[in-house]
Amino acid sequence: MPLRTRSLGLLAIPALLLSAAAPALADAPAAADTPAPAAHGRTTFRPDAAAAGWLARQLVDGDHLVTVYNGTSYPDQGLTADAVLAFAAAGGSDQAAARATAWLAKPENLTGYLGDGTTSAYAGATAKLLLTAEVRGADPTAFGGVDLPARLRSLLTPSGRFSDRSQWGDYSNAFGQSLALLALQRTPDGAPAQAVDFLVAARCADGGFPVALGQATCTGDPDATALAVQALAATGRTADARAGLDWLTAHQGADGGFATGGATTANANSTGLATEALLAGDRFGAGLKGWSRLLKFQQGCSADPAVRGAVAYDASGFNQATAVRATTQAVLGLSGRGLADLSADGARPTAPVLACPAG
Repeated sequence: MPLRTRSLGLLAIPALLLSAAAPALADAPAAADTPAPAAHGRTTFRPDAAAAGWLARQLVDGDHLVTVYNGTSYPDQGLTADAVLAFAAAGGSDQAAARATAWLAKPENLTGYLGDGTTSAYAGATAKLLLTAEVRGADPTAFGGVDLPARLRSLLTPSGRFSDRSQWGDYSNAFGQSLALLALQRTPDGAPAQAVDFLVAARCADGGFPVALGQATCTGDPDATALAVQALAATGRTADARAGLDWLTAHQGADGGFATGGATTANANSTGLATEALLAGDRFGAGLKGWSRLLKFQQGCSADPAVRGAVAYDASGFNQATAVRATTQAVLGLSGRGLADLSADGARPTAPVLACPAG
C-alpha cells in the first residue's frame, strides 16, 4: 500500500483499533465533544479535544502562550504557533486559535520571532509560521505584512538547506528543514527539489534523521524523524519516508512510547510527534501503541479539575512548566492527523471541557 499524506483523525481509525483501545480508555478523560462509536456498544470520546480544550485555557490574555525563565514569563511565538496547529488537529478551540493567529500576525510579535528580514531571518521560525498561516487559511503572502513564502525561499542556500541569516550564526536544523518542505509544498510552486534532496541526504545510515545538520556523527532522533517522514511523504519521496517509519517502529519502546534522542524514558513530546507520523503513514499497529501511551500521560477525572485534559511530559507526574509544550505535541498524536494536509476548516469554535461524573 502506498504511503499516503492525507489526514487521519481519531474518528477515522478503523473500528478494530478503537475496539482494542476501548479498555484503556476506561480511566481516561472524556471530552465534552462528539463521541466516536466503538465496537460492542461502548462509547469512547475525544482525548485530543480534551487536551486542546485545556491548552486553550492556558493562553495568556486569551491569545498567546509564554515560556518562564528564571521566574519571568516571556511571550513564546513558537509555542503559540504549536498550539494553533494542535487546535486544528483536534478540530476545536477555533476561537482561541483565531485569537492566537491574530496575535502572531502583529508586527511587534513577528519581528522578534522571524527576524527583521534583512540583517536577521530565521528559517525554522519562518517555516513554522508559514505552515500555521496555511493551516488557518490566512494569506501567507501578507501575514502581518510579511510575504512568508518569499521570505522562506530567500533562506534557501545552494546546498538545498534552509539556513538562518543572523549575526549570531546559523542554528537551522532538521526540524526547520522538514517544516519548510511541508509548508512550501502547499504553495503554487511547491517545495524546491534541492531542498528535498538535502533532507534525504541528511538521513543517517540506520534510516533515522538527526536534529543537527552537517555533523560528522549522524544520530537518529524520533522527533526529527517524525517530521522528516511527513515532509518526505508530502513531497513524493515515498521510499525515503518508509525508511524513516521503519526506524520509528524499531525505536519504539515496549510501552509504546518514544524517548528523546539519548534518553531512555518515554515522553509525551516525542511520543506525540512519532505517533502522528506513524498513524499518518498507515503504521496502525505501532501508531495505536503510541496513542495508548499518550492516554496514560493525560490527566483524567481523578486529577485536579484545573489540569484535567492536560498531558504530562512523562510518567513522573503533572508539572505545569512542561505540560503546556507536551500537550501541544501530544494532541498531534492523539488526533492522528498529519501535518501535510492539516486544516482548521470545520473546527468547532469552543474549547471542550473534560466531562467527568458529578460527585
